[in-house]
Amino acid sequence: SCLEGSLKLKEIAYIHSEAYAAGELKHGPISLVEKGTLVIALATVGALFEKTASNMKEVKARGGTVLAITTDDREEEICKLADRYLLIPRTHPMLQPSLTVLPMQLFAYFVALARGCDVDKPRNLAKSVTVE
Repeated sequence: SCLEGSLKLKEIAYIHSEAYAAGELKHGPISLVEKGTLVIALATVGALFEKTASNMKEVKARGGTVLAITTDDREEEICKLADRYLLIPRTHPMLQPSLTVLPMQLFAYFVALARGCDVDKPRNLAKSVTVE
């Protein structure tokens, strides 16, 4: 879901974006966070929630802005950690990524519209399947 959201921001909004696993933040990407840096935290995997929460605190401590996406059963916790948050329904772990990716795609879509980008005809993209 993170990779797809990052890709869509690049493809249709022309914004550089990187996707990292929660455990990787402190291995370099945290050094890029400064006042006003937007970090979108996906906190939908129960076993990784505490690690992601810790990352959100680190981002906030450096002046970053956190938009979190989590499941509806985590609202009480996430509202204390993020500047803004979106809730999605909790579902079977195998299906959770399918729900998580939707707000990421919509975020990229609306950012692209706000920037005046033509979301129906992104520039410089080639079809992955070509006819020979």
